[in-house]
Amino acid sequence: MTDQVLSPTAGVLAVVVVTVVTVGIGAVGLRVSRTTSDFYVASRMVSPRWNASAISGEYLSAASFLGVAGLVLAGGVDMLWFPVGYTAGYLVLLVLVAAPLRRSGAYTLPDFAEQRLESRAVRRISSVLVVGIGVLYLLPQLQGAGLALRTVTGAPAWVGAALVAATVVLNVLAGGMRSITLVQAFQYWLKLTALAVPLVLLLLAWRGDGAPTPMGAELPVARETTTVTLPSGTEIRADQATTVLVDGDRTALAAGDSLSLDAGTTVTVPAGEVVPHAERLTATTGDEWALPLVGSGREHPLYATYSLLLALFLGTMGLPHVLVRFYTNRDGVAARRTTLVVIGLLGVFYLFPPLYGALGRLYATDLLLTGRTDAVVLTLPGRLLPDPWADLVGALVVAGAFAAFLSTSSGLVVSVAGVLSQDLLPAESSLSGHRFRTSSVRLFRIAAVLAVVVPFTLSLLSYRVGLADTVGLAFALAASTFCPLLVLGIWWRGLTATGAVAGLLTGGTLAGAAVTTTMLRGPLDGWAGALLAQPAAWTVPAAFAVMVVVSVATSSRVPPHVGRTMVALHAPERRVTRDRVTG
Repeated sequence: MTDQVLSPTAGVLAVVVVTVVTVGIGAVGLRVSRTTSDFYVASRMVSPRWNASAISGEYLSAASFLGVAGLVLAGGVDMLWFPVGYTAGYLVLLVLVAAPLRRSGAYTLPDFAEQRLESRAVRRISSVLVVGIGVLYLLPQLQGAGLALRTVTGAPAWVGAALVAATVVLNVLAGGMRSITLVQAFQYWLKLTALAVPLVLLLLAWRGDGAPTPMGAELPVARETTTVTLPSGTEIRADQATTVLVDGDRTALAAGDSLSLDAGTTVTVPAGEVVPHAERLTATTGDEWALPLVGSGREHPLYATYSLLLALFLGTMGLPHVLVRFYTNRDGVAARRTTLVVIGLLGVFYLFPPLYGALGRLYATDLLLTGRTDAVVLTLPGRLLPDPWADLVGALVVAGAFAAFLSTSSGLVVSVAGVLSQDLLPAESSLSGHRFRTSSVRLFRIAAVLAVVVPFTLSLLSYRVGLADTVGLAFALAASTFCPLLVLGIWWRGLTATGAVAGLLTGGTLAGAAVTTTMLRGPLDGWAGALLAQPAAWTVPAAFAVMVVVSVATSSRVPPHVGRTMVALHAPERRVTRDRVTG
């Protein structure tokens, strides 16, 4: 058995089909997108069921399609908190935010911030945070695309990232939110099919193999002789004596031995031998892998678990690309109905990635050696299914993976471009003494290009965290900034602009420093590493506390029209009118 997933022809065909269909559906939006309202919020006329499919499509990112299964493979049942948190976050959003936010009538989070607090300073800080969170969330999408294309074709990682970036730009330029709504709704159902159908066949193959389980006292072993080529330099460690072939040379490793290997090195693990693991992963026995707070290999796992849950529960309401979709509903009632449907759609989807992780523990243990556990969903069809089923099913999985990258990236680009075009790019310019004003739609399209170019450039760098971990950090940053702003802004009359600025700066600075340190240096040891890798447990309370204390201290500066604003946020709508904002 080798590390080949499926034939390059099948992989390329799957990517091409998804890309062409995505661009084709997006082109439909061009025919109906003419106004600013079309581009930003699809003229607020998207039905709850259609919008729920689109929200689910953009929310189920590379972290969901590939990363959750990879985390379960590497860390065991502890990692099931990721899908639980991803889904439960919408319950918090439903209860606290969905309907009032839609009633605000805003286009973007900065719009809401300025409207509620009557402050340009709060709007500017919110705009910067939207861009920062958007870029941080876009990174794993582009890196995941590179991983997927490299896994199935051997192409350099930047090719997959460039393909996703170009496709997203074309869709956003074509029709803004109208195009993206059509694309994302289609891509949710494609992703669900691309996980569910292959899994049925994989489970049948597993049953035919005697239905083995990943539990037991042993460390992971190679069920068949497996040869892999390291995509990058890796240091591997053997926690139990084993023997491998490195570039054809037999190498015996004693328990505790480490070995540094260069990119391109070929490693063969004979059948029945314990698989060495990448140094950044923790080797666990089957029993440890199956027990909570044991198998993840993370220090202070109880703290890490609760901090992660806090980030996921509260971070969902602070994700700009999620919130912007609620502005497309007709009214607050539709926003609530949309959220309920989303919870159901996400719950169905997240039944499948953990099963891929468990199967990977049996049939793709070599991914622990390379550290590329995020590739387990892409790898399993070629390991369990015979030809031509391996290529057919593998192509479907690859198509679903690229749909995940495209749909989430599209939503992020729309949200970031909306903020850039409204707040951070100049609408007027001068040339030879003459002043020119750029139309709103044209400015939006320029911003969309910038929203893709920056994260694409950053995606070419190496980071020391996986796809799902990177997304978790984005949730922590959102929970530490926009969650306090939204909760207090919607439910507390006493919030002042000064308090909001202080809280946003506190949460953004603390969480941002933790995120940057973790991404550049990797998880550190001890309590410092635990606090930085999962910062929400201390950054979210700090932001809330600062916002409340400073607001109380500046209570004389409560916005003068706060009463009118609070009525607009909480009073039920009597009727729905279509926006008439033009570009």
